[in-house]
Amino acid sequence: MTIVVTGAAGFIGSNIVAGLNQRGITDIIAVDDMTDGSKCVNLSDLRISDYVDASRFYDRFSQRAFGRVEAVFHEGACSDTMQTDGRYMMDNNYTLSCQLFEACQEQHTRLLYASSAATYGNATRFQAIAANEQPLNVYGYSKLLFDQRMRLRCGMDFAKAPMQLVGFRYFNVYGPREQHKGRMASVAFHQFNQFRQDGQVKLFGAYGGYEAGEQVRDFIHVDDVVAINLWFFDRPHLKGLFNLGTGRAEPFNTVAMSVIRALASGHNAKSTPSDAVAQGHLSYIPFPDALVGKYQCYTQADMAWLAHLDCDHAFSDVATGVARYMAWLKARA
Repeated sequence: MTIVVTGAAGFIGSNIVAGLNQRGITDIIAVDDMTDGSKCVNLSDLRISDYVDASRFYDRFSQRAFGRVEAVFHEGACSDTMQTDGRYMMDNNYTLSCQLFEACQEQHTRLLYASSAATYGNATRFQAIAANEQPLNVYGYSKLLFDQRMRLRCGMDFAKAPMQLVGFRYFNVYGPREQHKGRMASVAFHQFNQFRQDGQVKLFGAYGGYEAGEQVRDFIHVDDVVAINLWFFDRPHLKGLFNLGTGRAEPFNTVAMSVIRALASGHNAKSTPSDAVAQGHLSYIPFPDALVGKYQCYTQADMAWLAHLDCDHAFSDVATGVARYMAWLKARA
């Protein structure tokens, strides 16, 4: 059984490869752009059957160059929300995805793909319906346009797709194998490095009607993302566009305190952000002008689909997930 993972040397892609390996699946074609050679470390401890550069894969796949492929986990994309080159973003995130979809349907290959919570923008409700979709940047728009294309071709619930078609609107994912992402790495990753360097972590100050560090997001550990991808992989009859978060919005202060408790002495579960500020372990910086009007202060995935599909996966909360991630980072520091 051949599986393709695009973006395989990236953050979520490499974790999906790891999840497949844990099941004994190694016939995996890894697709990526390895211009940044440092990403190879994300694959170096994993087993794949082949590597294909992203610049060559999509045309070759359309030509059936890889034989029978059971499923594609499509994680490859430009995920830089600060990227302003709209042509580059649309080519990478929309045009190539459309080409991949058409080839998958022609070859009877299942497609499980990464969408994004960025499609919601400043919405206050996070159900995957058109009324809630108002992206704030071209990244979010590129993801939304592909979702809309799938709805046009396959129906609002993707039920008309001949083969399994599943889109996941990822919320704020954090965890192992994201070190190459630079400014787009999770706040937990940046805070780990801030604390190692300065003995202090930093958060944005008050903005958008929220006090300093109290903006809230739905933070999800990458292990949970992989688990849900594989849950759908085990159920090829399921189709649709689904949120993938925990269903719990938690403040950035909670992430910061989880990092500080893992790395600083004198902090425990009862420690507060005020305690961390007083000890010099936490500080707040002015909200950057470049993000004004382009920043989601609140996200919380509507996860009603879990009950509807009888998925009983238990998601890690921030305190548990970040503590586990800090232990992983410390072991490799």
